[in-house]
Amino acid sequence: MATLDSFPPHSMLNETTDEHSGCYHGFFSRVEDTLITNVLRAVGTTGLACYPVGFGCYRINHGNEQHEAALRSYLDRGGNLIDTSANYTDGLSETLAGYVLKDYPRERTIVVTKGGYIQGQNMALAQKHDFPEVVRYQEGLWHCIHPEFLQTQIQLSLDRMQLKKIDVYLLHNPEYFLTEKEHHAGPAPADHEEFYRRVREAFRFLETQVDAGIIGWYGVSSNNFGMPSSEPAMTSVSRCIEEARGLQSGHHFRVVQLPMNLFESGGALEKNNAGRTALEFCDREGIGVLVNRPLNAFYNHRLIRLADFVKPGQQPPGVEALKEILKPLHDIEQRLHTELQAPLAAGGNKGLAATLEEIVPELQSASHWESVAGQHVIRPLHSWLAQCQQRYGRDMRWQAWRQDFIKMVNPLFEDITRHLTSGEQRTSDEVRARLFEAGYPRCNESLSRMAMNVLVHLPGLNCVLNGMRRLKYVADAVGAPELPPVDALTILQNFLRSLDTSCFVTG
Repeated sequence: MATLDSFPPHSMLNETTDEHSGCYHGFFSRVEDTLITNVLRAVGTTGLACYPVGFGCYRINHGNEQHEAALRSYLDRGGNLIDTSANYTDGLSETLAGYVLKDYPRERTIVVTKGGYIQGQNMALAQKHDFPEVVRYQEGLWHCIHPEFLQTQIQLSLDRMQLKKIDVYLLHNPEYFLTEKEHHAGPAPADHEEFYRRVREAFRFLETQVDAGIIGWYGVSSNNFGMPSSEPAMTSVSRCIEEARGLQSGHHFRVVQLPMNLFESGGALEKNNAGRTALEFCDREGIGVLVNRPLNAFYNHRLIRLADFVKPGQQPPGVEALKEILKPLHDIEQRLHTELQAPLAAGGNKGLAATLEEIVPELQSASHWESVAGQHVIRPLHSWLAQCQQRYGRDMRWQAWRQDFIKMVNPLFEDITRHLTSGEQRTSDEVRARLFEAGYPRCNESLSRMAMNVLVHLPGLNCVLNGMRRLKYVADAVGAPELPPVDALTILQNFLRSLDTSCFVTG
């Protein structure tokens, strides 16, 4: 019999972190039949060539049919770069990638994965093996780039993806060493030297993996490549190259990855590498550049999703729309109360529907819903179901009702997420207006496509990695490079200037 664990509510709530979460398509040009026609781009001097939009596997989960269908759709349309990591969904992201990739010619795809995080299964591994140089960042989150740990990670990644070779292997956010130091007195000069020593030793090990034919190229994925040089935890592309060159002139350090979007454009604008930006420096040195989080921007301590949730300018749905969403849940709960005289989740004849009708209007955003749902909705719901199972478990009416209820709950949570994200259209409308003012040609394209199109046309950028776990998100994303070229650097500069000179609505 199904249990709530069979339909994990948290997986539904995490859907809001998808790059395209809530994306609205009805107003815009047809996207369902978008096929890739653009030429592939060189990934630095690796000899690899990729489509400008890559498939980001951050929340991809083996066993999820939607995720599998989305990945297959991306590959069937001609996309060819898959970016994953050992820690994404605790290895299940790599497992799904491997499950799908076996149905496609290996030479047609570029597989990028990463290592460094110690969480989940890796935490048990680290506690058993006591790897050297582990950064114990916080409870449940450690980090390590020591060769002994990386060796285990590469083998596990190969096994999960059923591959003999990884095309590109990246150290995953090694700056945890520096940010952990910030928790204390802040990283001192000696800490920076130790950081790059660790990076160098990781590179030395990765060169042996290249020699063995286990990986093709290596590099670093860092959230801090675009930071000002004055930031203590800034990661320097130029210093990473220095460390690789110190090992051998024909090194295989050839790829970096960093966040980039309209709000976080330091990689394209911040001259933090001997007078050059990270993109400029990498372009000069033949380093391939992948960027992540193109549609999830952090600004003023808030997540801003660069997507449309309803038709631009349309008023968000109100209380009556919420009641309509909750009506099927209310009806099925009343059925239980009538048939078994069972107390509902909130006591008596008050169930989950009534609780949600009270709390959802008070929530500020889908992110707020995600943060409170686990403790205030899902946990009490699990407890109530367990109590009812104890009391009514042998009653066939309860068993049938329970199955119907579980099938209803997770899609309903998705509906609530969409209801709340619709309220974020005001922010999306302002982003669109500022984007046009910054020099983006006025058009009726989706905000997500325009935001990605800006990145696609940045000089020195090879691939925009986008989380697209649904078919409609794939169709929207792969169409971005088909849009007319734009003056990306000027648009980013003007957009950033608008944030500095006038207030941006964030609520």
